[in-house]
Amino acid sequence: MVLERVLSSLDDDKAENVVQIDLRGRSDMADYMVICSGRSSRQVAAISEKLADRLKQEFRISAKMEGKETGDWVLIDTGDVIVHVFRPEVREFYQLEKMWLPAGAQAARAKATTGS
Repeated sequence: MVLERVLSSLDDDKAENVVQIDLRGRSDMADYMVICSGRSSRQVAAISEKLADRLKQEFRISAKMEGKETGDWVLIDTGDVIVHVFRPEVREFYQLEKMWLPAGAQAARAKATTGS
């Protein structure tokens, strides 16, 4: 499945704070959204490029990609899964998780990341 390969690719490339959001029944744009961070613009671009290459080789998916040139926020659209790869500061600024995660999941995630 594409989602599983996306998640394993992100793990292989040391993406941080990976969040998977189930969009089924909530949006027609995709079944899942995955949000993660890279430590630098270079890592964000590398994570994104390797993911797109792996999907093309393994599933023959030509994912649409935007933002790789700057490496602040790269969007990869595979059709079923939309992946956002951010630099941490940019991710914090846009806070996509707040828009898409239910309130209970947000509280649990905040508790997990602060260690409270």
